[in-house]
Amino acid sequence: MALIALTSAPLISAPAFAAPAVAQNTAPEAPAAKAEPAKPAAAVTPAPAIRGLSGPYLAARQAAMENDYTSAANYYLQALAQDDTDPFLQDSALVALISSGEMERAGALAVTMSDQGRATELARLMQRSELARTQRWQELVDQIDKAPPPAPGEDVAQTAPGGSQLLDKMMRAWALLGAGNARQALSSFEELGKIRGARPMVNYHLALAKAAVGDYEGAEQLLADPANGAHILGVVARAQILSQLERNDDAIAMLEATPGFTEEPTLIALRDRMKKDETLPFDSIRNPADGIAQVFLTFASVLATTEEPDPLALIHARLASYLSPELGEANLLSAQMLQGFGQFDLAEREFEKLRERGDMRPIAELSRIDALARAERPDDAEKAALALTAAHPELAQGWIALGDLLRQQDKFAQAIPAYDKALDIIGDKAGEARWFPLYARGIALERAGQFPKAEQDFRTALKLRPDSAQVLNYLGYSLVDRNEKLDEALKLIQKAVELRPDDGYILDSLAWAYYRLGRYDEAVSPMERAVAAMASDSLVNDHMGDIYWMVGRKREAQIQWQRALSLKPESETDAARIRAKLDRGLDEVLAGEKPGGTKLPETPKN
Repeated sequence: MALIALTSAPLISAPAFAAPAVAQNTAPEAPAAKAEPAKPAAAVTPAPAIRGLSGPYLAARQAAMENDYTSAANYYLQALAQDDTDPFLQDSALVALISSGEMERAGALAVTMSDQGRATELARLMQRSELARTQRWQELVDQIDKAPPPAPGEDVAQTAPGGSQLLDKMMRAWALLGAGNARQALSSFEELGKIRGARPMVNYHLALAKAAVGDYEGAEQLLADPANGAHILGVVARAQILSQLERNDDAIAMLEATPGFTEEPTLIALRDRMKKDETLPFDSIRNPADGIAQVFLTFASVLATTEEPDPLALIHARLASYLSPELGEANLLSAQMLQGFGQFDLAEREFEKLRERGDMRPIAELSRIDALARAERPDDAEKAALALTAAHPELAQGWIALGDLLRQQDKFAQAIPAYDKALDIIGDKAGEARWFPLYARGIALERAGQFPKAEQDFRTALKLRPDSAQVLNYLGYSLVDRNEKLDEALKLIQKAVELRPDDGYILDSLAWAYYRLGRYDEAVSPMERAVAAMASDSLVNDHMGDIYWMVGRKREAQIQWQRALSLKPESETDAARIRAKLDRGLDEVLAGEKPGGTKLPETPKN
């Protein structure tokens, strides 16, 4: 049937300098068709040994192309065992090691490359990270100062690892602070702020540096500009700074005015502490290594929010976590990047780190649930959703996520109470925010055999969002499938087609409405377009066969039914009906289905 299976999109936390600042609790309109589930990532196992150099190299290249960083790293290291002098192999192994989170092995390889005089830009960046992690500040300053100057015409703000002059100089400014040269450090940040396009990024770090040396007034002046700190880390830092300035009321007002405040337990906890007259400590930056970690996170966020997320974003996020293991936003960004690259098991490790620290932030958990579902691990996803609703029962999005998971597993009766809870939390006056849970509950009710209630939800959702093609199509098709209100159903579906003229599911609904109305000739064109868009869908091919039969194209009808049968119908009942049509024709099958009609004997399976 042409009913569209949907999920609500999880909220995604905005890391430093990824716009918008804080996640909004607005579920976007779900995709028109059920997406093909991503293949689950294979369990991490050591790469099998392959003799010689070419075998491991080719296997590593293939693994790297598939974003299988763990296998790629192991294969590259096998290749290096055959030839440890090839800088290309070394650098490729280093990329894979960092991407997979194998930071200690990456550090050891970077040292080897340096000792051999073959250090690449990434190897030098790894070494600088190690110096920062061990707080060897003067050595870090000296190493950056010895780096070759940019080539003529090179963009000073480029984001290539190690070769980025802006990245190097920001690291150097933090290292100067670590080495005890606070005045020079602040001056360096101020000078960097003059670089075209870099001012907001640099001013955020200048504010952190000022706060780190006790200049809270100067830090607040910088963070008061939304351009400099309009992200969750900036909001937290500013709240702490205002509290240090004995301005708790201003900090509370700022927090409560932050978009998405009610979905961020971290911000709520800060607000509640200040309401008890507690002065918040400034611990956004505990040492310069934390500052450099946020530099990496800043660059990672910029790279991750481009039209095509740059794989270097993951490297920068990994380095941020390496320097500041408590920086949850770095774990979250790594997890989100890994999800996008299809590495769900590696993503799960990052989410688990957040949980182990007791940092169950709803936004992170919603991303985690989405990753588990897409990795075809529904039991784990359901457990995570249940844990989230238990920890944060006030979060409507958690209940929606639970309802979606239950619905995707055909647990329709169990999904309904989850959506009920979400709608109770959202309230009757929330307006358009109610449309998605109403729509999703309507689907669960319809599939649970409670159509009158489902119809009420669909119609309420349409009042809130009249131009929702999904709701128009689902309600229209449901009426068609029940042979009820066919004229209205046709109008609903025609409007959905106007909104999404190339959607295969909606075209199928339109054709089936014409079929139910006996307008078979009009049904042919939209059904052919639906089949062209959804050639591998059993139900659409089955519908095409029925329509061909009714316009006298019986041989083509049989071909479509045979194809529908080969595509594994949704249930054995559907398959049996198709076999009956192939054996006896549609006319006899329909006659047997009429009230009082003689049921035909079951057609044996082939």
